[in-house]
Amino acid sequence: MYGIDIRKYKIDLREQCKKRRREMDPVVKGEKDARVAFMVKKLYQYRSCDTVMVYVSTPIEVDTVQIIKNAFKDGKRVAVPRCVPYTRQMQFHYINSLDELSPGAFGVLEPDEHAPVVTSFEKTLMLVPAFMFSASGYRLGYGKGYYDRYMSNYTGSAVGICYSEDFKMNMHHGRFDRAVDTIVSDSFIRNSQKIRKKQENRKIYQER
Repeated sequence: MYGIDIRKYKIDLREQCKKRRREMDPVVKGEKDARVAFMVKKLYQYRSCDTVMVYVSTPIEVDTVQIIKNAFKDGKRVAVPRCVPYTRQMQFHYINSLDELSPGAFGVLEPDEHAPVVTSFEKTLMLVPAFMFSASGYRLGYGKGYYDRYMSNYTGSAVGICYSEDFKMNMHHGRFDRAVDTIVSDSFIRNSQKIRKKQENRKIYQER
């Protein structure tokens, strides 16, 4: 619809974002990562949660190691995702240390499959990765659909983290895409849920 091939649209945006992140000065990236970690600690969702559900970052993502260390220091439980083999599903497993992680699917550090699984979302905060986020909280993910599937049943607080240059006021999304409630970048915190409510009577785009 609207004459747009959503798949090509997303592929093109991903490549633009990957290129920008790969070319980012390491010093600048480190400063931005530190600011994102600081912003996360300011969230009321963070202060009020008991468990932080957070991905383990790869080199081109917003770094989450400091966020994980902060969570442990602040007395919170930490859970990280693990892809379920031969499926497009993932589960969050509790960890007690970063040392418990080892390379898993796609080379990403994952918890042991026998580590306890998060089964209750009460007082949880999930930090969601993406290449880009729109003002209404929709994300440009990695194309595998893991987070969209998980978020379709997630009832806790979902917060997207990104660099400020990866924020777009408007971005096409598909009908199966799931939005976050809040967006945190290195320079702002935005209530995307409030913006989305204003737009709920106007569907931006329907995937073919």
